[in-house]
Amino acid sequence: MASRPANRYLAAMNAPAAVPPKQRKPDWIRVKAPVSEGYHKTRRLMRDLNLATVCEEAACPNIGECWTKKHATVMILGDTCTRACAFCNVKTGMPRAVDPLEPEHVAVAAAELGLEHIVVTSVDRDDLPDGGASQFVKVIQALRRNTPGTTIEILTPDFRNKSEAAVEAIIEAGPDVYNHNLETVPRLYPTIRPGARYYASLRLLESVKRKAPHIFTKSGVMVGLGEQRLEVHQVMDDMRSAGIDFLTMGQYLQPTPRHAKVEEFVTPKAFDAYAAIARAKGFLLVAASPLTRSSYHAGDDFKKMQAARVAQLERSNG
Repeated sequence: MASRPANRYLAAMNAPAAVPPKQRKPDWIRVKAPVSEGYHKTRRLMRDLNLATVCEEAACPNIGECWTKKHATVMILGDTCTRACAFCNVKTGMPRAVDPLEPEHVAVAAAELGLEHIVVTSVDRDDLPDGGASQFVKVIQALRRNTPGTTIEILTPDFRNKSEAAVEAIIEAGPDVYNHNLETVPRLYPTIRPGARYYASLRLLESVKRKAPHIFTKSGVMVGLGEQRLEVHQVMDDMRSAGIDFLTMGQYLQPTPRHAKVEEFVTPKAFDAYAAIARAKGFLLVAASPLTRSSYHAGDDFKKMQAARVAQLERSNG
């Protein structure tokens, strides 16, 4: 009889942890389920070409709108990440071998969709000697061969401990936009982005701008994770010091109950205030709203960046 309390204690220790319920989203970030024919055509094309998309893997709320317009963000190097960030819905594990046909398949998808602008991202591949940089190079080269009129935006990982050689190789391939997201404020990195280092990500973007000033640089942050307003302002200053042209800001949304919880649903008015401050700090372009994501309206934003740069040069010369 004396062993029963211990048995109950052990049973409690071994029981599955209770999963907290997902939080109710405010009206301003609710979206309709994707049902259009354009959405289904885009999905079929990606499956036929054995391509992953960050739209699906990261559970992006804009997938219905973007895929209806035949805008998809291709995720290369497979669908399995070697890291486990607390905000990200992409699965973690041991990735498969790199697909040698993937670069040509990305180019075929761009041609089939008639893309004027394509965004190519990837999972983290810490298992590869170059972090996967050579696959980005091959994708850029395939796009230049097959769809030379398509402008190319890449959203890369940080290439931990390999960033200098990786950046040099990718720059030489010549993307039009180099994006790498800081994601959150430095204080939250240990819990939200534990596999990365804030200042290493900043240095990567600074290196791109220093080595290739003509390439637009871009970075994004999520809000609603418990950051303070002044911390976000400091991130903006750090980005400007690194020469980043384009800032994107969006609401963090908890993909599953096991991910980091939403600490705050930031209002559209607060996003407008952040955007006004960012513009005053000198970014070439700012996109800030609850549903803003790195590649949301990326083609339109690329044209806006081009126009903003021309206007900036005209002001400096006039």
